[in-house]
Amino acid sequence: MKIINRNNIEPFITKDKSEIREIMSPAIGSVERQSLAEAILYPGQSTIEHIHKISEEIYYILEGEGVMWQDGEEHEIGPGDAIANLPGVPHRITNTGDTPLLFLCICTPHYTHEDTVLLE
Repeated sequence: MKIINRNNIEPFITKDKSEIREIMSPAIGSVERQSLAEAILYPGQSTIEHIHKISEEIYYILEGEGVMWQDGEEHEIGPGDAIANLPGVPHRITNTGDTPLLFLCICTPHYTHEDTVLLE
């Protein structure tokens, strides 16, 4: 059994410009095909519109408020909301609040920069 604490993980900036801590992935251990990351967007920040070539991605909002844009649709989001981003579907997320927007990203197969295609 491998237990990983997010406080021991250094954050990095993804290709879409969000700050994440990859908590569990094949590179870290214990899983073979998926990844779990904590992402943060600060007030006024937005990811770059993008797609994933093969990964399915789920965003689960923990704190803050924002707008999720996906393939021409826009919805307000907040704590407790889950959003599925399927392969090939353009999406971006924006923090519209005054506090950080904190969310989990679950990807299958696991996140890679190479799977992310920027559209802007």
